[in-house]
Formats: sequence, structure tokens, C-alpha cells
Amino acid sequence: MNIKFVIGLFLLMGLSGCDKTEQSKYLFFLHNRFLETHELNELHPEYGRTQYKDILAKFQNARFNVISEKRKGNINARAYARLIVNKIDSLIQSGIHSQNITVVGTSKGGYIAQYVSTLANNPNLNFVFVASFRESDIEHIPDINYCGNILTIYEKSDPFGVSAIKRKNSSTCNIQNFKEIQLNTGLKHGFLFQPLQEWIQPTIEWANGNYDMK
Repeated sequence: MNIKFVIGLFLLMGLSGCDKTEQSKYLFFLHNRFLETHELNELHPEYGRTQYKDILAKFQNARFNVISEKRKGNINARAYARLIVNKIDSLIQSGIHSQNITVVGTSKGGYIAQYVSTLANNPNLNFVFVASFRESDIEHIPDINYCGNILTIYEKSDPFGVSAIKRKNSSTCNIQNFKEIQLNTGLKHGFLFQPLQEWIQPTIEWANGNYDMK
């Protein structure tokens, strides 16, 4: 991610004219795997279109400075996470408080977000991992170590997302705030293709520091 690309990201998301005070809130959104190899208007055979722009609009309307891009190709999650960590470091160095930065990831984007949490190793950052943990991850992806204020959201009917309490318990960072939300939409993994209030609203509250939400 070179400087020109980063600037392009900020301009794309309309950040060039925002009020960049230390109280500004920034939200990184990392989409699912399907969009890496498909266009925005392409339909998943089971779940339909990934409503990427609509999801971003929900976060923008909630007054977050949204940083996101449509990834291309089957990127390496850990390597891409390093790029996000570099951008987070730049924001912090510019005066943005860590607690005003949130990283949200759905499906593969959630795994990238978990690597961001691991590599940043900053207990004050906020993270929302959506449909991105299976119990086999403890064995198959042992290098992930949660750190930050962690919210996980998963769907009861989705085979690709379950409670991540085992990962939380195996992580060595002191996690001050941790919460899990199980949804029951019946949409399986397709729930994250849509900007459903069931996962969008808790994400917004978490990013605003409402760690005690019901």
C-alpha cells in the first residue's frame, strides 16, 4: 500500500474534507472473500450480491471516517493486515486516539482484522469480528492473538462462525472489553452480505465505545 494508494483511499471515502481532530472516529471495513475475485454486481449462487457500498454507507451515515477498499485477488491475510496496521500507526502518530479507531471484518475480512489485532498489539483499539471463527482455528491458525476491545458477531445457522471464547481465552493480551453476539436470522453465511441492523448497529455502538450494550 503506497502513499498514492492511501491518499486514494481517503479521497474515495470522502475523508479529505472531514474534521480530522483527535476526537474523530475512524472505521476500517474489511469485506468478505467473495468480493476479492468477483465484481460488485456479481451474485453469489446462494447468498446473492455483496452489498458492499450499502454497508459502507451505513457506517458513513453514523459519522465514521470510513477507510475501505475492494481487494483484488486471493490476498494473504497476514500480509494485508500489516498494511492496515501501518495505516493505524499513521493515524495514531497524527494525534488520533487508539480508542477512536475500529477495525471491522466480515468472514475473510474478519480473519484479516484478527491479524491486525495480533500485529498491532494495542489494547485500546476496537475490533469487530463478524462470522470469522471456527474452533479448528485454534489448531490451524495458532499465531492469532486477540488484543483490543473485541466484539464477535456470529449467526446460529452459519457453519463458518461460532463463539470465539476459546480464542479469547488462549490470547495473552489483557482484553479489557470482550462481548459476543449470536444472531438468529436463518440466513446462514449470507447474513453478512447485507447491511442488516442485527450486526450493523452493534458494530456502530462498539465503535462508539459502548462496551456495556445489552
